[in-house]
Amino acid sequence: MSNKMWGGRFAAGPDEIMEEINASIGFDYRFAAQDIRGSKAHVAMLADAGIVSRENASAIAAGLDQISSEIEAGTFTFSRALEDIHMNVESRLAEIVGPDAGRLHTARSRNDQVALDFRLWIRDTIESLDLQLRDLQQAMTDKALVHAGSVMPGFTHLQPAQPVTLGHHLLAYVEMLSRDRGRLADARRRLNECPLGAAALAGTSFPIDREKTARGLGFDRPTANSLDSVSDRDFVLETLSAASICAVHLSRLAEEMILWVTPQFGFAELSDRFTTGSSIMPQKRNPDAAELVRGKTGRIVGALTGLLVVMKGLPLTYSKDMQEDKEGAFDALQSLSLCIAAMAGMVRDIEPDLKRMKNAAGAGYSTATDLADWLVRALGLPFRQAHHVTGALVKLASTRRIGLEKLPLEDMRSVEPRINAEVFEVLGVDKSVRSRTSYGGTAPANVRFQAKRWAARLAKEAASSRT
Repeated sequence: MSNKMWGGRFAAGPDEIMEEINASIGFDYRFAAQDIRGSKAHVAMLADAGIVSRENASAIAAGLDQISSEIEAGTFTFSRALEDIHMNVESRLAEIVGPDAGRLHTARSRNDQVALDFRLWIRDTIESLDLQLRDLQQAMTDKALVHAGSVMPGFTHLQPAQPVTLGHHLLAYVEMLSRDRGRLADARRRLNECPLGAAALAGTSFPIDREKTARGLGFDRPTANSLDSVSDRDFVLETLSAASICAVHLSRLAEEMILWVTPQFGFAELSDRFTTGSSIMPQKRNPDAAELVRGKTGRIVGALTGLLVVMKGLPLTYSKDMQEDKEGAFDALQSLSLCIAAMAGMVRDIEPDLKRMKNAAGAGYSTATDLADWLVRALGLPFRQAHHVTGALVKLASTRRIGLEKLPLEDMRSVEPRINAEVFEVLGVDKSVRSRTSYGGTAPANVRFQAKRWAARLAKEAASSRT
């Protein structure tokens, strides 16, 4: 039996394997709300242009509303034989409205229809992700304000480098997430053109009003080239690229949390809400939520790579290969949403061990740079010479297995005779962080200023979104 939607060209139905490989309803059912929204805007425009009657348009719109209610109620039957969400909706509409339901597809194709649905879905998803990222920034900002002066080690090469504060560390991720939100906003801005009306690839001879359709669906304008409208998926690629960078940021923080909660670091503890136990080792508390954030990043990056490979060899315009644009995007953006939610929960849940962090901040001669800077400021040494003197003092302290602040003054003078007792004023970790007052530095006063600035900005964004 031929597919009724295809018309008279086919005398027989598809082979079972053909149906298996061809059907997309198993995943593109997610477009149901966007497909119905687009169809309602399209039929309204057709009526305004006199292409279909007001009576037909009204009946079609009512039928689409009924289908939407059925889908929401879970009573709608999705059929694999009808391939995709577009045909499933159109078939049900024909049952409700009768033959006049077929007028809905005037002046459009599944090619511009799916391009529209995907743009609408990506746009909706970006807006949802942005709200989640803002919430995560809020969680980090709140924690940063509390811990603006809580000293911890700063690392390079995963070796103790210089003391910083926990608040400063968290605000680093707030900045990263701000750029992530900016990339997603840029992707949303660029995708906000309406492809509906491009039809299969060449446009249509019907006197449609694409500007009206675009405005009705909240787009800035219609797309300017019908070939480009149906054939490109750069809006998905750009969104997946932004999502991948965001996921990498989340993965880096997850990795740090995993390290922090180990007995070897002991910097923090996650509660039972975000850890799991072992089936054989009763003492274990595993940071599985953080590990899964780290792991799911691979899926998100993989989705971007997969779609790039799908698109790289396709001539204009639409090819069935492009059906492979959806599953990876659905999975990746759903995974990112879950990762953001999990990370926000962990940030709010995690309890730092401030004493352990502060003790670790002084390990590995982390105030050596403070000593070198003092030699430059107080004694007028060129920095390279100060670096050399400091290195010799670190070596001397290391030989004696004591910290720089415990090295006797006379021993320091054996390396540089002009050193005086004022040097000890810069060697403690608290003194070190307080001295880093340059803009963007880790001084607690700086961190409080930046945390309050972010708190005000996020509050303003939240208020704006409510109006």
